[in-house]
Amino acid sequence: MSSAPIETHAARNPRLLAFYGLVALLVLVLTAGVGYQQLFQSWKNSEEERIQSQRRIIVPGPRGNIYDREGRTLVGNRARFSVVLNLADLRGELRAEYRRILENYRQLPKNDRPSGDQLARIARQSVAQRYLDQINGILARREQVKPRDLDRHFNQTLLLPFTLLDDLSPEEYARLVEKLPVNSPLQVFASSVRHYPHGSAAAHVLGYVGVDNDPEAEDFGSDDLLTFKMKGAFGRDGLEKKFDDTLQGQAGGAIFRVDPAGYKINPPLEKKAPKQGQNLTTSLDIDLQLAAEEAIGDRTGAAVAIDVRTGEVLVMASKPDYDLNKFVPRLASATAKEINDSGAWLNQAMNGLYPPGSTFKILTTIAALQHAAIVPDRPITFCDGTVQIGGRTFYCDNGRGHHGYVTLSDAIAHSCDIYYYEAGRLTTPDGIAEEARKFHFGLRTGIELPSETGASLVPDTAWKKLRKGESWYGGDTANYSIGQGFLLVTPLQMACFTASVARNELYTIPTLIHRDNAPTQHAPPIGLSDHERDAIVTGMIGTTTFGTASIITKGPYRVSGIEIAGKTGTAQKDVYKDGKFAGKINIAWFICFAPAEDPEIAIAVALEGDTIGETYGGGLNAAPVANEIIRKLVEKKTATAARPDLKLK
Repeated sequence: MSSAPIETHAARNPRLLAFYGLVALLVLVLTAGVGYQQLFQSWKNSEEERIQSQRRIIVPGPRGNIYDREGRTLVGNRARFSVVLNLADLRGELRAEYRRILENYRQLPKNDRPSGDQLARIARQSVAQRYLDQINGILARREQVKPRDLDRHFNQTLLLPFTLLDDLSPEEYARLVEKLPVNSPLQVFASSVRHYPHGSAAAHVLGYVGVDNDPEAEDFGSDDLLTFKMKGAFGRDGLEKKFDDTLQGQAGGAIFRVDPAGYKINPPLEKKAPKQGQNLTTSLDIDLQLAAEEAIGDRTGAAVAIDVRTGEVLVMASKPDYDLNKFVPRLASATAKEINDSGAWLNQAMNGLYPPGSTFKILTTIAALQHAAIVPDRPITFCDGTVQIGGRTFYCDNGRGHHGYVTLSDAIAHSCDIYYYEAGRLTTPDGIAEEARKFHFGLRTGIELPSETGASLVPDTAWKKLRKGESWYGGDTANYSIGQGFLLVTPLQMACFTASVARNELYTIPTLIHRDNAPTQHAPPIGLSDHERDAIVTGMIGTTTFGTASIITKGPYRVSGIEIAGKTGTAQKDVYKDGKFAGKINIAWFICFAPAEDPEIAIAVALEGDTIGETYGGGLNAAPVANEIIRKLVEKKTATAARPDLKLK
C-alpha cells in the first residue's frame, strides 16, 4: 500500500516573505507611534493637563512708604478689614442646599420649575446669606448678599474669597476675631490700602493712587495658567505717580490644583510672599508744611520754601486742596465734583501762573545793574506819585507814593514804581528779558512731579510782534519793569529765583528728594559787584524793617533773633464770569530769604484776593504766611539746636 505524497512549501516563498514584511512594517509603525506619544507628546500632554488643572492667584505687594526729611510718615499703608467667605469650603453645603431646594420645587409642574443653573444660583444665595446673617448677628447689622455680585464672583473668580462686608471698623474687626470660629468658612481678611496721616497736607505733592486690576508678578509661575488677581494700586498723581516704579510692591501669590468643578485643592503647589515696595524720603518738612497751610487758611494761593544751599523743597503748599484719604479705596463722584468745583485739582505752587508784581523788581534791579543803567547810590528820577509815559499816566502806589529822589536800596524797601519805570526804560525790555532767562524764567523747573505745565512767560519785543502783531510800547516796558503786563511766573519759579539771589547765583534746580549730606548747589555767579549786591540785600532788609513788609518785624508777628530780606508785590488778574470780563482781583506776593546775612531758607508766597477791586497787598496778606514758616523753623532750631538739617547758621 502506497501513501500519498506530502505537499511542501519552499522556505523562501516570495508571497510569504512579503506578508511577513508587511506585518513587521505595521509593528514598526505602531511602535514608533507609541514611542512618539510617550517620548515626544508626553511633554505636550503634561502641559495641557497642567494648564487645565492648575490656577494661579496673584496678590499685590504693599506700596512703599513716603517720609518727610526727618523720617516722619507722610504716606503709609493701613489694614483694610473685610469679611470674606471661602466658597471652596462650602461644596458639600452647596450640594445639600441644592438638593433641598430641588425637592421643594418638585411639587410644582415641570414647566414651572427653575432650571438647574437657576437652582444652583438660588442655593449659593441661600448659603451665602446664611453666613452673612451670622455676621449681622455679631455686628448688629442687616446686610444682604447681592445676587449679581455673588454670581459674577462664582463664575469668574471662584478661587478667590467672596467679600461679604468691606472696610470694617477696628471695633468690628476685634469683635469678629473674638466671635468667629477659627475653622469657619467666614474669615476676616486684611488687605493693604493707602493712608495719609496728615489728610490734605501736601496733597498736590504726595498725590494719590488708583485701583490696579491687573498687577503683575515677575518670575512666578507660568503666564499661560488661568490667573486670578487681587486688586492692587498704582500712582495717579504727585510723587505716587512719579515714583510709582519705586513705591510699587512686588506681587506674590499661590498656584493651586483645582478639581473639575473649579474649586482649589489645598495645599498650594507653590507660594510666593508679596514684598513691600521701596520707601521714599522727601525733602518736605511736615512742621513747616502744616504751618504754611494753616497760615494760608481758606484762601486761594501757594507757598513754597526751599533750602537755599541744596535746592531741597521744604514746603510746597497749594490751596484749595483735598483730603487724600477720601481717595481710598476710590474717589466718590460727589467728592470729585467738590474738588472740581472748588478748583482744587490745580497745584497752584507749580502750575499757577501769575504776574509777579513788584517782587520782580529784584530781577529788574539785577538787569539794570548788569546793563549799567543804574548805580546803587545815585537817584535816576524824582518820584512825586505819577509819571507820563506814552501819553498815559502811571502811578506809584496808586498816586500816594511821593518818594522824591531815592537810591536803589530805598527804592526796593519802599517799592517805588517811578524809580523802576525809569530803570526799565534805561535797561530796555529786551535787556530785562535777557536777564530773566539767565535765571531760567521761561523754563520748567524740572521738579520731580508729573504734569509741570507752568513754564513761565518771559516776553520781549519780538514776542509781542509775533504773538500780538503789535509793536512794543513804552507803557509795556513800564509794566514789565514792575512785574506786570505780559509776564507770567509760578510761585515755585519765584522761590527758585529767591534762592538763587540768596546764593548770589543764576539759577536753582529744585528737588523733592532728601539726601543725607546733600551737596550745596552751584550755578554761575550773577556777576554783581559786592557793593551792588549789598545794595540789593540792604533794600530787601529794609522792606521787612521799615518798608512795605515791616508788619512782620513788629508786634505779634515779630520773630526774634533773625533778620529777613524780603520783597513785596501786588499784581492783578482778570476775572471772567459767564465768559464776560467781570473785573480784576489782586494777587498778593512776598519773597524772602533768611537769615539775611547767611541765607538758609528762601520763600515765595502768592495769594489771590477773593473780591473784585479789593485792595490785597503783599505786605499785609502774603508776608505773614512766609513769616509763619520762618517762625516754625526758628522754634525747631531753638528746640533742637544740635540738628544740622534744621540749624539756622
